[in-house]
Amino acid sequence: MTDTIQGAEAERIQQAEDGTAAWRDWGPYVSERGWGTVREDYSADGDAWEFFPHDHARSRAYRWNEDGMAAFCDLRQNWCLGLSLWNGTDPILKERMFGLTGPQGNHGEDVKDYWWYLDGTPTHSWNTWRYHYPQAAFPYEDLIATNAARGRLEPEYELVDTGIFDDGRYWVVTVDYAKAGPHDLLMRITLENAGPDTASLHVLPTLWYRNTWSWGYDVVKPELRWDAGTIVGTGPGGAVTLVGDGSPDALFCENETNTGRLFGAADSPPYPKDGINDHVVNGAATVNPDRSGTKSALHYELTLGPGETREIRVRLRAPEGETPEAAVPETSGLGEEFDAIMRRREAEADAFYAAIPGSPSDADEARVMRQAFAGLLWSKQYFHFNVSKWLDGDPAGPPPPSGRGAVRNGDWRHFDADDVILMPDPWEYPWFASWDLAFHCVTMAHIDPAFAKAQLILLLREWYMHPDGQLPAYEWNFSDVNPPTHAWAALQVFLIDGGTDTRFLARVLHKLLMNYTWWTNSKDADDDDLFEGGFMGLDNIAPLNRSTLSPSVGTLEQADATGWMAAYALDLLEIALRLARSDDVYEDIAVKFAEQFLRIAASANNSGMWDEDDAFFYDVLHLADGRDVPLKVRSLVGLVPVVASLAFDDPGIRTLPEFRTILRRYLDRHPEMGAAFHARRFGGRATYLLALVSPERLTKVLKEVFDPAALLSDHGIRGVSAYHREHPFVVEVGGVETSVDYEPAESTSALFGGNSNWRGPVWFPLNALLIASLRQYDSHGETGVRIEDPLGSGTSLTPGQAAADLSQRLIALFLPGADGVRPSDARYPLLSTDPRWRDNIFFYEYFDGDTGQGLGASHQTGWTAMVAHLILTRKRGR
Repeated sequence: MTDTIQGAEAERIQQAEDGTAAWRDWGPYVSERGWGTVREDYSADGDAWEFFPHDHARSRAYRWNEDGMAAFCDLRQNWCLGLSLWNGTDPILKERMFGLTGPQGNHGEDVKDYWWYLDGTPTHSWNTWRYHYPQAAFPYEDLIATNAARGRLEPEYELVDTGIFDDGRYWVVTVDYAKAGPHDLLMRITLENAGPDTASLHVLPTLWYRNTWSWGYDVVKPELRWDAGTIVGTGPGGAVTLVGDGSPDALFCENETNTGRLFGAADSPPYPKDGINDHVVNGAATVNPDRSGTKSALHYELTLGPGETREIRVRLRAPEGETPEAAVPETSGLGEEFDAIMRRREAEADAFYAAIPGSPSDADEARVMRQAFAGLLWSKQYFHFNVSKWLDGDPAGPPPPSGRGAVRNGDWRHFDADDVILMPDPWEYPWFASWDLAFHCVTMAHIDPAFAKAQLILLLREWYMHPDGQLPAYEWNFSDVNPPTHAWAALQVFLIDGGTDTRFLARVLHKLLMNYTWWTNSKDADDDDLFEGGFMGLDNIAPLNRSTLSPSVGTLEQADATGWMAAYALDLLEIALRLARSDDVYEDIAVKFAEQFLRIAASANNSGMWDEDDAFFYDVLHLADGRDVPLKVRSLVGLVPVVASLAFDDPGIRTLPEFRTILRRYLDRHPEMGAAFHARRFGGRATYLLALVSPERLTKVLKEVFDPAALLSDHGIRGVSAYHREHPFVVEVGGVETSVDYEPAESTSALFGGNSNWRGPVWFPLNALLIASLRQYDSHGETGVRIEDPLGSGTSLTPGQAAADLSQRLIALFLPGADGVRPSDARYPLLSTDPRWRDNIFFYEYFDGDTGQGLGASHQTGWTAMVAHLILTRKRGR
């Protein structure tokens, strides 16, 4: 491999950063579900699933952003290029993934198609996507009806369960994208007939414009037209041309709502959004015979024998000259040049990933890492949402029902997103969540630190952050409270990037000072340094809904909220210490957050949150009648305080005399605060540890953590201790008895819409934070902490060794076991053993606490992509 190839992608990243070549202008920024989202919901009651269902998606223009399969677009999503398929038997084209809505699923929303993100590079110079499309009619009604008949005690009914793949009658559809230049995109569609018989397939590479012209604003309508074998587009974002090999039929319609089908309107457009669908499936005269419109497709009909493979090649370009025709070359560019570019970009991607520090040599681990990164890269989505316009309605539309602001987001009129954002999942979570994004950025920093930094800064900008300092949680309710992980993520990204970009740290710190102040002013009801916050991203982990507790019942002081705030103070302290090395102005801020941390730690340790007998932290419910009730659920809630730890050494603060002096003076004046400060000297070097949980208490807490009968599973730390399998926690609140037991898989609780599953499964985010914290304790030196891992084994480990063991348990979820089956896919042998399936990895939302089977969203490469971070940092310390 030449040095040129090894450094080609790194060079493109640098060009994108310094502005010499716009390699990020085009990318896979298209959601896989636009229907059923808050942005498209103009109902009076906020029922987004019902207002814009899947059945409307093919016929109804989206107001805010598009969806599609294997789709690319430009940064503002002016145009989109995606893939549509028809097997000749389905009632509709396969233009988007199908799944159940929240109310339809017996465990909440649930996508039913099977597809994977197999590869990608940060500049999207190379991307690979794969889909398995049944040859029999897609069982839409069966999936809906059977899941509706199942209760919460039964598993979800998946597409594999229908038997549609049993005899191998499906199409393997692979889409490879390669860029010849920033605005020259090659699309190769490979079709394989995996079935035993000859079969036919309709393949439609589709180019369309996002509808910006139907809402009553002064927007010029774009146009796509057929010109000498080329689709030529003129509109916002500049002109583009699309050419395909062979002799496809060019079909055109408008990306406008079929008001006749949906609403019975007499003046429906003659060639509406579903015009191509109706023409291909039913032979209807619903495509424009003049071959122009705002939505177009190149229609190919293929017939392949068993095991036969065919390619379709498509190329999208922006003109180099001033007219669209300037982009049409003398030759199509779909022959030898096309092949050469594809080969080169794939080789450059191989070289790029091989050169990442810590990249594994084991083929299975390398596949997991690379597909985790690919999923993260494919999860970038264009997110458009102006809350004021959404609340008030558009000039050309009917006024929205009154009271919409009371349904959700009425206090967020300043919010105005028009950006590409790393999303948790392109189908089940096609919207950002603030604490999810923090984890995404940590992993992304290994391959594109500049983009990771830009994402963290984006949510701190004035069109996202509330004027009072709150960060928006997620679009279903921006005012909900997510854990404050932004500062932690900024530090991790800073360190992964080499630890030199102090300008980035300063930008983050200045905005987070506002956010920290919002927390202290709004989530410490009694001004006692013990915090509330509600569900805190952990949904139904508690016996009651922590976000809706009535003041007439009481108040809840939360172990996790308090632990998060202690960790937040330490993260801001570390940022300030690093900045103070070159600017002593930040010493004052460092002092302030050292004091803040010590106060929170003292309150947490000396309140009813710590139970000495159980050696665990619990939420405490202060009832209105004056009684205090600890909610004794052994869960991740009680482990968050462990996350609040920071180790540093004497050389690191020797140049900060004011910080040293004032911190020592404060501890002298407030000796009760000293329990969270630990100084040790070994090898002639002093190290310091600030930790909410002292080394002595940590040893006790970790007995529960590393007990296989409690929190430790073969696959990571459970959300709730298995102790509660036989010992449910029961409490009466407001005359209602509620309980928590151990549920290793999907929850049977209706809390948070029935799609909340924190009562036993393994989740990546808290596991990753616990691993990082154990490394902090380890870097303090001889703390005296030893961990029997697992409990009862007689094996005594340091915190760092225990962190490594926990990390490997999480990584092993995706690796073939002795039987060749990945734990995360064990339920369906097809996924782990069939040659056409086994190398395609799903990154699930969470994992069964007993078996490791993946559950929830199947493409949650948001925080589950942290497996790549764990692989790359497994052998590193702090």
